[in-house]
Amino acid sequence: MRPLSPLPVDAILPALRAALLHHGRAVLQAPPGAGKTTRVPLALLPDIHGRIILLEPRRLAARAAAEHMAALLGEPPGERVGYRIRGEAAVSARTRIEVVTEGILTRMLQSDPDLPGVGAIIFDEFHERSLQADLGLALAWEARAILRPDLQLLVMSATLEAAPVAALMEDAPVLTAEGRAYPVETRWLDRPQPPGQRLDAAASALITDALVSTSGGLLAFLPGEGEIRRVATRLQGALPADTHLHMLFGAMPLRDQRAAIAPAAQGRKLVLATAIAETSLTIEDIRVVVDCGRARRARFDPGSGMSRLVTEPVSRAEADQRRGRAGRVAPGVCFRMWARAQEGALPAFPPAEIEAADLAGLALDLAAWGGGDALRFLTPPPAAALAEARALLQMLGALDHAGRITPHGQAMARLPLHPRLAHMLLQGGAPAADLAALLAGRDPLRGSAPVDLDLRLSALRDPRGFADRHPWTADRGAIETARTEAQRLRRVIRGAARPAEPLPPGALAALAYPDRIGLRRKGEAPRYLLSGGRGAALPPDDPLANARLIVATDLDGAGREARIRQAATLTESTLRDLYAERIHWADHCAWSRRHRRVEARQQERLGALVLQDRIWHDAPPEAIAAAAAEGVRDLGLPLSDPARRLMARVALLHGQGCDLPDMSEPALLERVDDWLAPWLGTCRDADSLRALDLLPALQAMLDHDQRQLLDRLAPAQFTTPLGHRLPIDYSEATPAIEVRVQELFGVTTHPCVGPDRQPLKITLLSPARRPVQVTMDLPGFWASSYAEVRKDMRARYPRHPWPEDPTQADPTLRAKPRGR
Repeated sequence: MRPLSPLPVDAILPALRAALLHHGRAVLQAPPGAGKTTRVPLALLPDIHGRIILLEPRRLAARAAAEHMAALLGEPPGERVGYRIRGEAAVSARTRIEVVTEGILTRMLQSDPDLPGVGAIIFDEFHERSLQADLGLALAWEARAILRPDLQLLVMSATLEAAPVAALMEDAPVLTAEGRAYPVETRWLDRPQPPGQRLDAAASALITDALVSTSGGLLAFLPGEGEIRRVATRLQGALPADTHLHMLFGAMPLRDQRAAIAPAAQGRKLVLATAIAETSLTIEDIRVVVDCGRARRARFDPGSGMSRLVTEPVSRAEADQRRGRAGRVAPGVCFRMWARAQEGALPAFPPAEIEAADLAGLALDLAAWGGGDALRFLTPPPAAALAEARALLQMLGALDHAGRITPHGQAMARLPLHPRLAHMLLQGGAPAADLAALLAGRDPLRGSAPVDLDLRLSALRDPRGFADRHPWTADRGAIETARTEAQRLRRVIRGAARPAEPLPPGALAALAYPDRIGLRRKGEAPRYLLSGGRGAALPPDDPLANARLIVATDLDGAGREARIRQAATLTESTLRDLYAERIHWADHCAWSRRHRRVEARQQERLGALVLQDRIWHDAPPEAIAAAAAEGVRDLGLPLSDPARRLMARVALLHGQGCDLPDMSEPALLERVDDWLAPWLGTCRDADSLRALDLLPALQAMLDHDQRQLLDRLAPAQFTTPLGHRLPIDYSEATPAIEVRVQELFGVTTHPCVGPDRQPLKITLLSPARRPVQVTMDLPGFWASSYAEVRKDMRARYPRHPWPEDPTQADPTLRAKPRGR
């Protein structure tokens, strides 16, 4: 090994080796540029029996780390240090340190849980909290506990909160390496960016300023490929002559990635990169970092089954990682595209991928492991998203109805693909490799190209011919990546069963996306209902706009109706061939909120799609009644005044603890199927429901004893001494009646209702039926206020009797004859 220049992590290496020898597990915190990725594995070689597996979050970082360690040993990759990434490997029988991407560790554990020949696993850059890293640690920890107590585990990170990880690993020792390789000066904006300023314009201006005020290579962090290309376009022609512009993102060809990280032969290097450059990767000559303060993340919506990319502010941990890139090889400067006062509002850490990602792959891995319910995750997977993922796997035939993995699911788990594409590849054979590669990568057609997948397949299979026949520009990098991936997949699937005839793209897409088969809705606009229940729409001018059946393979996932970005046409005969066992006739009797009527139909369905529809002429009465009851919920109870009075009487006694049902409107609507269904008869539309008399149905809710109780304690009427029956109003908190004063002459006890004998509110009326007094104490009224009322009434109504003592007078409604 050639002499090594000192790095900050060197000081902690003896303590780290001792911790692993005594405890077999540890957590190492080391700042960016400390040298942990390459120094730690080499330092552990003498202590480890077997291979050291070093996990890296990205292929570029894995390859670069292996090449750097091999160079330190004076060897080519594949000797004592090698690497394995998707589609590429450089390992041999002599390899002691094997750098792999995180998904490869999962497949190693699934294949041989005891990891024969492996002595240690190092999880590098664990702060990124990728889904595969979380899963890999959970699987490795269980394998260590059950099968390999000698297996050493080390988690390394620059910005990770170490305590939770140490607790997960049963109080593993935590070691911290202090200091950076070189100091980094941080510069912020003087003031926040003005609202509405385009990111590419602001980034271009800041990069230009940084180039003018500094020297050395410059690395600018941008959210994604689109922003990188736009900024590159803005900078073309504005850069100094000796500045060489490179782009760096995951989907680029390998040779372009190597050029971006290699030292500049002459002049100055400018690299526009995504988060791929945040960790585990030393880009030669970089002295300056421009951080645009944005990160792109995938967010999964379990309700729609779709993921969408969102651009968010970076976390403070990510910003610290990016800043550290400027101090890897010399003192540096970091420009942050936000004001210093805004920094406190940034989140401390980015969300763990397991909290927001599509969990279909995780669910399949857990099933292949044997369920995974006992696995210890640093962040447990969200229950709703995991349930959605398992439902998809059952749809794909990977899980049975009990949630156990099927032989088909085991074959899917062995393929390095999303479960959707793995299922498609196994069912479609090698001819499906081109489409699987396309769907696994980024869209090769830029601009306003139609959504048709056939176009993309044409560009993949015949790039030159495509350019001659079509006006749309194909991304050569994306095409090259997809062609390489398709070749790899054909090798992987070689020997597997294949259909008698190659399936068309629409059929293959339907295998991968059984929940996104779209049936065109009625109307002029190209709007589709997807088999999973979601809505989706095509641009009106798209060539597929008139297709009756499509498969939407890429949607934006936003809003009530997703926008279709890629799709393939599908014939109904092909659909029936693929999913004959899932297409079935269903009787459907329900209330239509749109048409405000009961609709009884017999429908041939695939998921939410209705392939055929006809009237259900002999729908049973109970089904019609249930649908009509739903109509009552939609329209509300058609309450007449007698019905309302009955409900109010019952409510009074129910509220006072009497054994009577709850007849409030919410309670009645909630139980409408129970009490109203027998009375709905032939009601089928809004008019007949609104004309329905609910009083008999409400009365039928009361048995004989309850009706007797109701009539005794909350009578519908009050009978005056003259035998007149006056309705009692129970609609207010206090039951009330209205009665002429003279009709209550001789009454000395105030009338009451309810089990607690609540006094009625009596509105006393004049002979002309105008209110003269309101009382809840009739004897008190006779003894006090009546005298004043008598005085006024005698003047107004002289022909009516107004005795001095009303308690001794007979009730009357008669007036004196004229002239007397």
